[in-house]
Amino acid sequence: MLTSRMFLKRTRAGAVVKVVREHYLRDDIPCGAAGCGRCPPRPAGPGLGLEARPSGAASSLCPGPHYLLPDTNLLLHQIDILEDPVIKNVIVLQTVLQEVRNRSAPVYKRIRDMIQNPEKHFYSFTNEHHRETYIEQEQGESSNDRNDRAIRVAVKWYNEHLKKIEDEEKIQVIFLTNDRANKEKAIEEGITAYTCEEYIKSLVANPELVDRLACVSDEGKEIESGKIIFPEHIPLSKLQQGIKSGIYVQGTYRASRDNYLEATVWVHGDAEENKEIIIQGLKHLNRAVHEDIVAVELLAKDEWVAPSSVVLQDDGQNEDDIENEEEKENILKTSVSKDMLRPTGRVVGIIKRNWRPFCGMLSKSQIKEARRHLFTPADRRIPRIRIETRQADTLEGQRIIVAIDGWPRNSRYPNGHFVKNLGSAGDKETETEVLLLEHDVPHQPFSQSVLSFLPKMPWSITEQDMKYREDLRHLCVCSVDPPGCTDIDDALHCREVENGNIEVGVHIADVSHFIRPGNALDEESAKRGTTVYLCEKRIDMVPELLSSNLCSLRSNVDRLAFSCIWEMNHKAEILKTRFTKSIINSKASLTYAEAQMRIDSATMNDDITISLRGLNKLAKILKKRRIDNGALVLSSPEVRFHMDSETHDPIDLQTKELKETNSMVEEFMLLANVSVAQKIYDEFPEFALLRKHPAPPPSNYDILVKAAKSQNLEIKTDSAKALAESLDKAESPAFPYLNTLLRIMATRCMMQAVYFCSGMDNDFHHYGLASPIYTHFTSPIRRYADIIVHRLLAVAIGADSTYPELTDKHKLADMCKNLNYRHKMAQYAQRASVAFHTQLFFKSKGVVNEDAYILFVRKNAVVVLIPKYGLEGTVFFEEKGKPTPRLDYNNEVPSLTVEDTTLHVFDKVKVNVMLDASNIQHQKIRMVLVEPKILGNDVPANLSTEISSKNEPEKKKKKLQK
Repeated sequence: MLTSRMFLKRTRAGAVVKVVREHYLRDDIPCGAAGCGRCPPRPAGPGLGLEARPSGAASSLCPGPHYLLPDTNLLLHQIDILEDPVIKNVIVLQTVLQEVRNRSAPVYKRIRDMIQNPEKHFYSFTNEHHRETYIEQEQGESSNDRNDRAIRVAVKWYNEHLKKIEDEEKIQVIFLTNDRANKEKAIEEGITAYTCEEYIKSLVANPELVDRLACVSDEGKEIESGKIIFPEHIPLSKLQQGIKSGIYVQGTYRASRDNYLEATVWVHGDAEENKEIIIQGLKHLNRAVHEDIVAVELLAKDEWVAPSSVVLQDDGQNEDDIENEEEKENILKTSVSKDMLRPTGRVVGIIKRNWRPFCGMLSKSQIKEARRHLFTPADRRIPRIRIETRQADTLEGQRIIVAIDGWPRNSRYPNGHFVKNLGSAGDKETETEVLLLEHDVPHQPFSQSVLSFLPKMPWSITEQDMKYREDLRHLCVCSVDPPGCTDIDDALHCREVENGNIEVGVHIADVSHFIRPGNALDEESAKRGTTVYLCEKRIDMVPELLSSNLCSLRSNVDRLAFSCIWEMNHKAEILKTRFTKSIINSKASLTYAEAQMRIDSATMNDDITISLRGLNKLAKILKKRRIDNGALVLSSPEVRFHMDSETHDPIDLQTKELKETNSMVEEFMLLANVSVAQKIYDEFPEFALLRKHPAPPPSNYDILVKAAKSQNLEIKTDSAKALAESLDKAESPAFPYLNTLLRIMATRCMMQAVYFCSGMDNDFHHYGLASPIYTHFTSPIRRYADIIVHRLLAVAIGADSTYPELTDKHKLADMCKNLNYRHKMAQYAQRASVAFHTQLFFKSKGVVNEDAYILFVRKNAVVVLIPKYGLEGTVFFEEKGKPTPRLDYNNEVPSLTVEDTTLHVFDKVKVNVMLDASNIQHQKIRMVLVEPKILGNDVPANLSTEISSKNEPEKKKKKLQK
């Protein structure tokens, strides 16, 4: 049967046209119940539909067999409940599914996954195309009311339909809604309807489910005092008008890690001034949560403030103690010079909430038998969340996940609900899970649909694969990687050619041959964006069959590659460049140390060794030329753990030592990346995926220049070349480690390198490499950007065909946004993993005294670096419950005087290092200054620290990542 809907629409030119939409209705859509003989059989596919005899939790409200049918808001808000294994046999109407899809993509994906899960028995019923359940919108009826009516019509149809099944026990359909008016109408129409809370509380055998109820309505959840703490949020429609007229600005809210009463808002748009607005004080922060999109009103200039140098953690248990907050806010308002003031504003409304489920721990209420407790997130930028739970005793000491439901004006903290228990805090598996969740690293096993696109084993190279490929198996190719590396992306060769020149080849795994555009494997790899390397775990971007086997360029097996081959003279000047898809057979998989040994050996003269020596010689010339052009050689202390082979606990900790061969491989990878960047840009000026590294704003260098000046050294920062040269000259014979400290500090001044689409930007320069153009081509096993670059290059040389998304610059720009986010999160996750393993190391090591250098000076603390461990931490000079020493902070020098001892940047000190496990959630490395000894007995004996990856300001994190 065919119905048609007609509506009028105005065109751009102003004419009115009549649009007729055809809408097909059918009577052969199955109801999904396994025991129904009246409906045609369900089409095959994932998910098993509804059970003939519904299993699931027993309900005291409806003891008979029943299916559940929720409305849209219930799905959107109570998805955590519906995901519980106890909840089965749920009918999801097309009306509901479409509304959810329009309102929340993440929830929609979770529902689709449940429909496909055979154990859940969720069934999607196409009610909008069923002859007996489709309804027309009545005149004067809003689309919302029409959808509510469509849901009630479907429930009634189901109940009538299921009565006709010949069975002793009739199956009932229960309508779940939290909309009071809709529930009343349903009951009037003879439908059995309950709120989610009523139904969940009736599941007598599963009382723990009540904790997972989202408190959507804020009624009854207010703090008893009812005192209004926060200003009202302006409604969205008014915010949009205000943004258009320039009264408000829109931006992303970034909470501070160090100070819970301060945040910055990064303003969207291209305006140069007021790019970053400071927000200070509880009322001005006005219930915004980290990463929300907010509207901000700028304050008058006489109300502007300076970024605070005080470290303030929210440790108040008493949520009514607002006076205490005001006292703390006054600490922030210290007198500062005019040039320190920054644009300051207040949050007037929320444009888009970016809440996600948060990991953390329960701070159990002191009140006996209490149900309401505060949850402390692991991420210090997230406020505490109030939840109701009956299982506080069980959850104490566990890492749990909690979701935020809302934040009323009269509540110091947002309300939320318990989602999941991850396991005991401090346990290695649990902590790794927390770390991955908190950094939003997709780490679930690859799904069947993704794995179905992998090649079938045993795999071999076919005639078809050889099309458009050169056979380079005769070349003496080898790979050089860290020990234990199984995902070998790259291999090299070097040989002299007849005319006396040298041929050098970089051969990269041809991952794009196996991952075809648009399939599930491609989409999953694009979503993950990068492989994440933790201390003893690797979260692969592509399934292991590819990463460690078919794409890995292991020795003595034939592998498909993408080769970049240069002809050079002996001065390492490129005479010719060509690119080709190829087939190679690596002659050796070496570690950096093995390759170094071969190069240095007086007795070895085989082909591989000769090839390595040739590469090494050219690499040194290339590196010198790069540095002469102004490329930066910066430093960051990288740490390597030695693991116990049985317990896998760290037993030794040392900074990584880089060999000449590390540099040799890096030079050729950089050269290949530059050559490929130039080629794809020449071929596709509008949609080449490139990587740039913006020059830092001059103010970023202030701290470096001041620190060098304190040592009577001059650092020039007007160009990368000037910086590189002044860093080279910044030597002190009496203080050899000073140069490394300056380079570490220079790294902290850098901006983040980012991917971008050439058609959407005009600044291509890579500051750190001093290269006018750059991309990533050499690691497609572990970076999705390289796969796109491979596809572009393959089209450029005629070795593969293009596809629409590859030549759509807006799609590429969106992809770059995701890749930049994933790379940043992978970096933070790696640092957090090092921090956690460092804690495990000091847990077994006990207390040690080590030499350290002061890197940064704060108002009430100093940040120190211990070279032996590459470990950074903050020594605080104030502690709760202890008298505070006399502190005098000088921003110009920079220095901090504690009592009568003055501490400067780069001072060598001795610190006492130990693990402080008093706060099980934020276990930290405590550092106490041992030398110089601070005079005065009133100075606390054990001053504490936090490991830097947990407690690093954003600016410091803008590290150069090539």
